[in-house]
Amino acid sequence: MSLHSQGCNGARHYHCSPRHLAKLRRCLQVYGPKSCHQTLRRDCLPFLKKKASDEITYAEDTANSVGLLGDLMKIPNSELRIQICKCIIDFYHAEPPKKHITGYQQASSSYKIKMAEVGGLAKTMVQSLELLENQLVEKLWVLKALQHLSTSEVNCTLMVKAQAASGICAHLNDPDPSGQLLFRSSEILWNLLEKSSKEEIIQQLSNLKCLLALKEVFKNLFIRGVSHYDRQLRNDILVITTIISQNPGAPMIESGFTRDLILFATFNEVKSQNPLVKGVKVSNSYEDFELKKLLFNIIVILCKDLSTIQLLIDGKIILALFTYVKKPEKHKILEWSAAQYEELQLHAIATLSSVAPFLIDEYMFYTGNARVLEFLTWCDNEDSFFSHGNSFHGAGGRGNKFAQMRYSLRLLRAMVYLENDTINKDLCEKGAIQQLIGIFKNTISKYNDKEEAILLEIQSDILLILSGLCEYHIPGKEIFGTGGVDIILHVMKTDPKKLQSGLGYNILLYSTLDSIWCCILGCYPSEDYFLEKEGIFLLLDLLALNQKKFCSLILGIMVEFCDNPKTAAHVNAWRGKKDQTAASLLIKLWRKEEKELGVKRDKYGKIVDTKKPLFTSFQEEQKIIPLPANCPTVAVMDVAENIRAKIYAVLGKLDFENLPGLSAEDFVTLCIIHRYLDFKIGEIWNEIYEEIKLEKLRPVTTDKKILESITAASENIGKMVVSLQSEMIESQARQDVQNEQKVYAKIQATHKQRELANKSWENFLARTSNAKTLKKTKRLQEKAIESSRYGERPQNATFHRTDIKGLNATVPSGGVVTVESTPARLVGGPLADTDIALKKLPIRGGALQRVKAVKTVDEPKKSEPT
Repeated sequence: MSLHSQGCNGARHYHCSPRHLAKLRRCLQVYGPKSCHQTLRRDCLPFLKKKASDEITYAEDTANSVGLLGDLMKIPNSELRIQICKCIIDFYHAEPPKKHITGYQQASSSYKIKMAEVGGLAKTMVQSLELLENQLVEKLWVLKALQHLSTSEVNCTLMVKAQAASGICAHLNDPDPSGQLLFRSSEILWNLLEKSSKEEIIQQLSNLKCLLALKEVFKNLFIRGVSHYDRQLRNDILVITTIISQNPGAPMIESGFTRDLILFATFNEVKSQNPLVKGVKVSNSYEDFELKKLLFNIIVILCKDLSTIQLLIDGKIILALFTYVKKPEKHKILEWSAAQYEELQLHAIATLSSVAPFLIDEYMFYTGNARVLEFLTWCDNEDSFFSHGNSFHGAGGRGNKFAQMRYSLRLLRAMVYLENDTINKDLCEKGAIQQLIGIFKNTISKYNDKEEAILLEIQSDILLILSGLCEYHIPGKEIFGTGGVDIILHVMKTDPKKLQSGLGYNILLYSTLDSIWCCILGCYPSEDYFLEKEGIFLLLDLLALNQKKFCSLILGIMVEFCDNPKTAAHVNAWRGKKDQTAASLLIKLWRKEEKELGVKRDKYGKIVDTKKPLFTSFQEEQKIIPLPANCPTVAVMDVAENIRAKIYAVLGKLDFENLPGLSAEDFVTLCIIHRYLDFKIGEIWNEIYEEIKLEKLRPVTTDKKILESITAASENIGKMVVSLQSEMIESQARQDVQNEQKVYAKIQATHKQRELANKSWENFLARTSNAKTLKKTKRLQEKAIESSRYGERPQNATFHRTDIKGLNATVPSGGVVTVESTPARLVGGPLADTDIALKKLPIRGGALQRVKAVKTVDEPKKSEPT
């Protein structure tokens, strides 16, 4: 890059060119720091370029020259150091030159910043801080320069490598009347956390020196900070501390910071005599409100360290948080507005969900269950309370109490899932089961599309809590009773299309199936009521949806339910689409599972390998490895990793006999299912035999014979099943042939009948269009009639003619009857002579009349030919 000099205005600081930086180095060697500073002030020029390509051509030289500015910070001259810092700051806030040099133009600010990044200026500036520990003015200028440099990711990465985070943080509490040191240092730390490796920054700050500095700064700002700026800075320091506390290795307890944070978080709710908080007041300003939430948040992080538990107990954190788990009382809320109190209330309950499981004794000592159930009662009541719902925790809770209910149920769920007998028994004794069932029913009546996702979450949590309370508690299952079964059936009747909506119906269904297992199974009255309400039909309907994520759980429930003798009749009575039976559905699921597992079957579904009839593709690829006796092998793990064992168990409890609605293909598969246990036992023994070979052990003769006989027996069972499958397939093939022949015979008969009908129609047309044919047909008819009569007429016999005289037709005729009017006995009744009857015209006109007799036309005495 072409750089040219011109008279330098002393009041203006221009950027140094590479030529002048070289001159500075020579001055430093010959004349010393003072002459070097004068040269810098006299010969500073802007970056000027003659051609656009100069930026690329001289990029390397320019970057190296800019990087030398950091090296010049080693010169022990205050004015020089300050001038270098101003020069760096001008990279970001450069003013246009007052005089324009003909033929040249100034380089862009982005180019200068990029050259500073490439030259590694940020790293050398960080290293210069070590030389300025007792020189506050120069140190503040360096921090200001670093504040600008830390706006880019490249510079932040270089600063991290130079240990900038720990170096800056350790001196946060250094004396500084201006307050700039703390402000600029915290700003640099923020930029480093946002634009470089967060993990590396946390690691650098996780030392005792840094945490002690942060502790003192935060404590001073908390106690003595009164201005808006002080409070903002205090909150920034707390956020940085929160990020550091995520590192389990950070010495938070050793520095005493944890104890102080717990004290600051609870002093307003729990009265303390500690002099640190004496006289400290928290206003309802935005900064103090944010501080309270940040303190709740850091408590959640700190409680994950078990060594913090005793400090939390001493600080009475549970009692402090429970002060928010109650109905809002407006006349007692002095420091917070209604919206702020609601947000803090929700935040406190969310914090309890994380902290209370670690402090069970404290939770029970302060009657946590009673407090939460009482609060839930208020949440379920209808009153004039209208929440604001304007926070993260209050999402979807505007104008209702769903947010409070949701977080209270999360707290109960967290405590119930500890499986602590004391907590669960206390909840049952306080009527939690009945109360939760009532809340669930109320949520159904309060259904709202806008809060649908929140209501689904509430319902899911209720069912999970009920499952935890009833799983190992028979009296709890009895309390659950028919009311609990009704809410489960209600969920199971949900439209299957909603499972794909993404609103939470899948989670609700999981919770429902879990509650069937925990709350109904094992309690015979509830099981019978579930069966009476067609619960098994609903389970099979869900199974027929063929969603893999639900199949295993549903089949597990079916296995347990089949222990009830009434279940088999319900299973066999179920019918799905296209009249599908439960047995057919289960066998279809078996085939689908084997296809996904890569089990070898031929096109008819027969066993291919009789030695390994159940082997999956994974088992084929997996080599047998000798394992300790307490480690399950691949064959054993296969039982738990797919649904074949559960299908076998269900069909086994249906006795494998008289299963309705099965096709030949189903029977072929059923042969394999029936022998599943035998095949699996043989598979495990085969693994044992292979492991013995791999370990190069020689079993005794008797054991060897037993192993060989077991292996042979398993293979023989496979061959027997294959033989049975072949017989079934051949029988089905013969049956198909017979059915095909019947169909063909039916088709043939249909064609023959059609031919006869066509021939009859042709004869009829011939008789009506050809006189000769008609006469011939008539003669044949008369001849047939005569041939059918007796040769000799008996005496006193009456002769009846079979045709009508003068009728030219070749079809037999019947008797002719003339009816004068409809007989009264056929239509009679009281309406016969009314106006309604008059509206029905008779055959011969007039009203309906009673007729005494019916006259029959006399048949002619002789039959004459047509």
